[in-house]
Amino acid sequence: MPALVFQQIGPLEIGLIIVALLLVFGVSRVADIGGALGRSIREFRREARDGQKEEEPAKLEPRSEAKVESRSEEREAPPPPDSSPMTH
Repeated sequence: MPALVFQQIGPLEIGLIIVALLLVFGVSRVADIGGALGRSIREFRREARDGQKEEEPAKLEPRSEAKVESRSEEREAPPPPDSSPMTH
């Protein structure tokens, strides 16, 4: 049912909402809020774009065979014996 409310909002209703905001907050305050909202959206997009750029090189970096061999050797090596008499 809430979805039906948003389907009926037209240009007249949007105009009334804007007029009510101007009356409540004033022109300068609404302009400040709009500017802050725009800056926030720009910063969010920039950070999201930078985050994608950081992830792409990690995905595209090929693994050399030396790294693969050293990792497999580490997995196959048995754990060192516990020779220290530690009591808990």
